[in-house]
Amino acid sequence: MTYETTALAGLETAGRLLNAVYKGPSDKSGYLAFRGDFALKFQEALADEKRPPEYCLEQALAIVKDGGTTIDALAGYIHDINNLKTFKDIVGPLLSSTGNYVIFAGNIDFLAKYTVTFGDATLTVFPLEESTVWKELSDLSGLDKNDFKKLDGGGKVQLILDKAAETKGVHEKISFEDFLTKALPVRNRNENRPV
Repeated sequence: MTYETTALAGLETAGRLLNAVYKGPSDKSGYLAFRGDFALKFQEALADEKRPPEYCLEQALAIVKDGGTTIDALAGYIHDINNLKTFKDIVGPLLSSTGNYVIFAGNIDFLAKYTVTFGDATLTVFPLEESTVWKELSDLSGLDKNDFKKLDGGGKVQLILDKAAETKGVHEKISFEDFLTKALPVRNRNENRPV
């Protein structure tokens, strides 16, 4: 099994699957897992230099079915929710009404939780509280590190996304356009970091 026969084929071909921590089969037969970044906007490359993307869906976790045309489950972090416009163009066509999609955002109210209509799909959006997508999803799903001990990389991604789907709640329902109006100023990531 390779990504070429999954919904991630186009992203793989376009060089958008970056910084992979895990890329291979899940522990569920017929499924593949990915843990890394989805490049959303590339910087203009001059001559042969390879520049990092301008922005990504960071710390992305995805499960796709071999032979499938949509992403079954996806989670990740977006630093500025306005970048979801690009996400909608690039990843949006790969999402379905039956998939489970969780986005953690860097510039929404810390107390806000949204159910955002996104074409046929629905995004569950949470603020990222100074942590990682993995930690936030584990907390949300009631998992701790002992739950992951005996699993390989693919099994870990499968477990955390399956559990996140089970705990899916309905939050403030909002259209994608209205959601974008909730953007707060984008925080400087380097603020308060020791020099």
